[in-house]
Amino acid sequence: MTAPLADPAHEGLTRLWREQRPPGPLFPHELKTVYAHRWVRFHSLPESKRYAQDEAEYAVILDRYNTVLDELFAGDEVYVVTTGRSEVSEHTDRSVERRAFHPEGTLWTTVDDTYDPDPLFHLRWYFYADRRRLRRGCLDRLLRAVADDVLSGVFVTDPGLTRMYHPYDGGADVVLPTRQERDRMRERHTDWLSAHPTGH
Repeated sequence: MTAPLADPAHEGLTRLWREQRPPGPLFPHELKTVYAHRWVRFHSLPESKRYAQDEAEYAVILDRYNTVLDELFAGDEVYVVTTGRSEVSEHTDRSVERRAFHPEGTLWTTVDDTYDPDPLFHLRWYFYADRRRLRRGCLDRLLRAVADDVLSGVFVTDPGLTRMYHPYDGGADVVLPTRQERDRMRERHTDWLSAHPTGH
């Protein structure tokens, strides 16, 4: 079985990733570590509650997601990136949920995670991207799946990879171009910050 081919439309994104590595990450959860000096985390619900229990709480979650996305990208072109995975030997992404919530995404790149000494835990990660103009609410279906932990490994970035947004179940990690811009955004949304000293 042969590996799928990456979409040539994403060559520019691939080139930028390579220019920023090392240490530029490819796994969204690494953003907070690699870009710690210009990273901030916002929680999705008051008192750092992780999951919504009713539509009113979903409305709060989506409003917080969209408010920050608007501040980062309103009306701009962005890449929306989702991930899937399989065993390294399979060459087939089995992530049905990813295809359901991000059908516009075409294969950008693959990354093999073989750090575990046991080959049974070696994984191939598939990264899918689409480029679109961001409008408030255009990602709500995807974001709600993230909030419910149905989908993970999602991020949104400008074409220059200077602003990045990684939503997860419970909040979102944001990377700004400079520490000063990070601080201004953090000050605008102090009620959404974690009470933990590290900001996690």
